[in-house]
Amino acid sequence: MEGTITSFWVLLLILILSSGFLHLETFKFGLCSDTYNVSCIAGERNALLNLKQGLTDPSGRLSSWTGENCCSWAGVRCRDQSGHVTKLKLRNSYSSSPDVDGTEYALGGEIHPSLLHLKYLRYLDLSMNNFGGIAIPNFIGSLKTLRYLNLSGASFGGNIPPHLGNLTHLHYLDLSVSFGSSIESELHWLPGLSSLKYLNLGGVDLGKTANYWLETVNMLPSLVELHLPACGLSTLPLSLPLVNLSSLFVIDLSNNGFNSSIPPWLFNISQLVYLDLRYNNLRGRIPDGFASLNLLQHLHLSENSFIQGKLSRKNLGSLCNLRVLDLSFNQISGDLAEFTDSLSKCKNCSLESLHLGYNELGGFLPGSLGNLRNLKRLSLMKNPFVGSIPESIGNLSSLQEFSLSENGMKGTIPASLGQLSSLVYLDIKNNQWEGVLTQAHFSNLTSLKELSIVQTYRNITLIFNVSSDWIPPFKLRYLDLKSCQVGPEFPPWLRNQNELNYVSVWNARISGTIPEWFWKLDLVLDRLDFSYNQLTGTVPNTIKFNPSGVVFLNYNYFTGPLPVLSSNLSSFHLDNNLFSGAIPQDIGQKMPNLADFDISYNSLSGSIPLSIRKLNFLLTFVISNNHLTGKIPDVWNDIPDVYVIDMSNNSLSGQIPNSLASLRALKFLKLSMNNLSGELSPALQNCTIMETLDLGENKFSGNVPAWIGEKMPSVLVLSLRSNLFTGYIPTQLCDLSSLHILDLAENNLSGPVPNCIGNLSGMNSIITSMRYEGQLWLVAKGRDMFYDQTLYLVNSIDLASNNLSGDMPEGLTILSRLGTLNLSMNHLTGKIPAGIGSLQWLETLDLSRNQLSGTIPPSMASITALNHLNLSHNHLSGPIPTTNQFQTFIDPSIYEDNVGLCGLPLPTKCSTDDESSSHLPGEGKTKNGEAKGNQKLGFYISLALGFIVGFWGVCGTLVIKNSWRHAYFKFFDDVKERVLLFVSLKLASRRGR
Repeated sequence: MEGTITSFWVLLLILILSSGFLHLETFKFGLCSDTYNVSCIAGERNALLNLKQGLTDPSGRLSSWTGENCCSWAGVRCRDQSGHVTKLKLRNSYSSSPDVDGTEYALGGEIHPSLLHLKYLRYLDLSMNNFGGIAIPNFIGSLKTLRYLNLSGASFGGNIPPHLGNLTHLHYLDLSVSFGSSIESELHWLPGLSSLKYLNLGGVDLGKTANYWLETVNMLPSLVELHLPACGLSTLPLSLPLVNLSSLFVIDLSNNGFNSSIPPWLFNISQLVYLDLRYNNLRGRIPDGFASLNLLQHLHLSENSFIQGKLSRKNLGSLCNLRVLDLSFNQISGDLAEFTDSLSKCKNCSLESLHLGYNELGGFLPGSLGNLRNLKRLSLMKNPFVGSIPESIGNLSSLQEFSLSENGMKGTIPASLGQLSSLVYLDIKNNQWEGVLTQAHFSNLTSLKELSIVQTYRNITLIFNVSSDWIPPFKLRYLDLKSCQVGPEFPPWLRNQNELNYVSVWNARISGTIPEWFWKLDLVLDRLDFSYNQLTGTVPNTIKFNPSGVVFLNYNYFTGPLPVLSSNLSSFHLDNNLFSGAIPQDIGQKMPNLADFDISYNSLSGSIPLSIRKLNFLLTFVISNNHLTGKIPDVWNDIPDVYVIDMSNNSLSGQIPNSLASLRALKFLKLSMNNLSGELSPALQNCTIMETLDLGENKFSGNVPAWIGEKMPSVLVLSLRSNLFTGYIPTQLCDLSSLHILDLAENNLSGPVPNCIGNLSGMNSIITSMRYEGQLWLVAKGRDMFYDQTLYLVNSIDLASNNLSGDMPEGLTILSRLGTLNLSMNHLTGKIPAGIGSLQWLETLDLSRNQLSGTIPPSMASITALNHLNLSHNHLSGPIPTTNQFQTFIDPSIYEDNVGLCGLPLPTKCSTDDESSSHLPGEGKTKNGEAKGNQKLGFYISLALGFIVGFWGVCGTLVIKNSWRHAYFKFFDDVKERVLLFVSLKLASRRGR
């Protein structure tokens, strides 16, 4: 009989769990009536009024607490007939409402000890209020009739009073804290709660209990739910001698920083239905012990990072009752075939949510995935799967979310995908799908709201081929298509998509104008992106955007005036088009919320509007490569958070305004290729986190400021080329330890190249991750080269076309990863440093038009990366090296006007002495030549001897000795006769047939 009762309760709890998470707040306390037709006890009414008096109630939630009958007051329930207060539910139900500010409805103040007069109180809920960090009152431990106590999220602080251990009848205890609260506790009081079924101490600091918490919890034999997430437990014991938790259905130990394998004792809790161990540092393989948890429905092991091994029949593949499995962000490997094949054999596989994203799973997706017919969510993103999506995916008629993004798959998308009528979210981006998508691929996707197909590469391998009159069965809210051919004409099937708020059709080979009907859809957008197409025409001002909206219409052929769009926009990218005319003078007033503004590479003219001072949220301001004139507005004090300014390649004039120096967040300042003049204001040294400073090709004058090296320690790129700077190169620039591009060419600088230039350790750095440093023109490999995304990989020093003098500093030779060194057109003297061969990454070396002397150092021949060299117009002498890269430098102009140089490719031959001096001591070209001559002589002698021995040794013998000659020819005559006889017999036998 006892076993039957136990089985009944187990089945009942499983039924409850199957409809959602248990939360024992669903327990009904039978003595708490919902009727109002009883009168409360006067003493208890006074106790409630005293409680009210101690509370703060900004929204008047307790305004009904007046009159005689306290049983009718909000949140108060009484026992039938007797009128004793049994339930006090003062939870702030507005705390999670998206429509109101829940804090305005929170009770606060103090909890009056008059609660002790409620002798029959069984239910107390003060959750989600704000008690401002006061301690949980000790007297609550004296409310011995309590069955239910919920103080969660109510901003209590301090320690949990051990007096709570006196509540021996308590079934439900929730003291979990919300973000920002701080409660600590020991757990020695916990075993006193012998009747406890639900325990939630989530967020409570239990760090002091790390060594005994499990032993303590194990003393609660009636416990059904255990919630200890984010408690700082740190230790998850691997053994538990006697498991006393046979009633446990729910375990939540997430976010505790456990650093061990999954303990075997968990598999002795055979009734377990819900297990959450995510956000820890668990390691090791998935144990086979999971197979014993036949009732398990929810398993969360995500974001442990170190869980490894394969999914198989022996561990999770036999859990037919499993509804939710989340193993994301781990190191699970292998393929899925065995796991899904095993689950397919379940009589009724319950799996509804499978999240295996961000692992190391690989191989082809198995066809047995299509047998998991109850799946609603399938997340397989960020794994190295290969091949195509299996045809069987069309069997998952309940599937609502399907994510297969960032796998690098290169197969096809099956038409059976179009049968998923429940599918709401389809994300297969960052793969390289192939083939053609037809109407069949979308034929029954009636529930689809979000579609993302973003190809990994820009080359087109996926083509949309639908008829011009096709009407999709779905109404999308989110559309993201990139590097898929949708064109050549603007897709007419968008005509009925009037619920869109995110539209991105990028690099889709669409040409022509955007039809008028699209603008009349009256969409309110979060994002509009038709970039990298061939669209023409004008852009209307009527497009509507939600707050923080984004528009990308760049890399097209739009014409006309620059449109002024919605005031809700935060990002405005209309660069690389054909817009003309002036920037609207009121653009700052009309779009005041802009954070990113890029109108570069157009044909805009006129001045920069003063209204940009209204762009208080501006972060990036890019107006380069236009025809703008006038001065830079002195308005930057009003927009202090800008970190990118690019006004390069215009016709701006005047000086840099002082207000620009107020931008303490400025990292990228590009003003090159303008007509700016004057000295650089010392105020710019306030921009202390500058990373790219490009002021080249202007008319700036004065000395190169020393404060660049003193006050801008983070500078990566410094370009002051083609200006009117004079004076010495300040040695303070050598302190820029991150600098990897230094361009001071084409100025009037004088004095020596600082020997401390070897301190530029940024020229030695190995870059392990991509970083953006802007765009820059550099002279490299003898020509102007434009760098964009790869600028961070370039290491360059260009001091050409100045009046520098003195020797080349030895410090240059320790810049091991320097790629370009240009010191041409100066007045440098002395020798090329002997250690220059240590610059193994050097690709460009231009020392032309100086007064350098001496020989070309032999070590230069070891710079195997070198592909551009110019040593012309110096006073160099001696032989030109002939090994390695020097064999490719066959243009005589590389060495011209160095009267002392000799050897190829110059017509001047080197003398014997010169030749021998250019090689290793003791041996020279002469000896090498002699050795080569001896080798040739030996070859011809061997050839003659071989001919004599091989030919005359045989033929000579036959000529001289008659008996050998007759025997030799008789042998060949016999062989001939036998062959002829064999052939004749064969022919005769065939005729006989």
